[in-house]
Amino acid sequence: MEKFCLAILLLCTTALVTAAPINIGPPLGSKVPDLSVVDSSGATRNLASVSGIKGTVLVFFRSADWCPFCQVQLMSLKDVVEPLNTRGYRLVAISYDNSQVLAGFSKKRKINYTLLSDVGSKTIDAFGIRNPEIRPGSSAYGVPLPAIFIVSPAGVILDKLAVGGYRERPENEAILEAIDKLPK
Repeated sequence: MEKFCLAILLLCTTALVTAAPINIGPPLGSKVPDLSVVDSSGATRNLASVSGIKGTVLVFFRSADWCPFCQVQLMSLKDVVEPLNTRGYRLVAISYDNSQVLAGFSKKRKINYTLLSDVGSKTIDAFGIRNPEIRPGSSAYGVPLPAIFIVSPAGVILDKLAVGGYRERPENEAILEAIDKLPK
């Protein structure tokens, strides 16, 4: 499994994201829906509890348990935590996985940022990003379309990044560029 994940990581990091950006979720300038999530220890978290001085980077992903593209993205995001912190932002990632799955993945992969559980997909639905192709009864029912939202401490969406499909994700550099383009 370790070799498989490394092979996927190499494939994903050597290929440029070529898919066109897509516009999903709440519009820029709108207030984000309330978070209804728990961290890997089971503690309830809200936006204020995960925000940095200048805001939060919310990464919605499908699953740390079974999605190799998500696993690669989550491991890659470790590299952007310090640059985000330096800019005043905190990174958090949200999926429909339960907190035990996220805790296990976080420990095994030495994740240095907060993973949040949205069992029941209440927050995913509030953002309007539930994958409509996944039907009830499927084990993947409730997964979001992968997306990244840059949010102010007041909960206003400053920018968002998403590309079509579940195999491709915005590069870490694109997150930093989006933040660096925001008004100071």
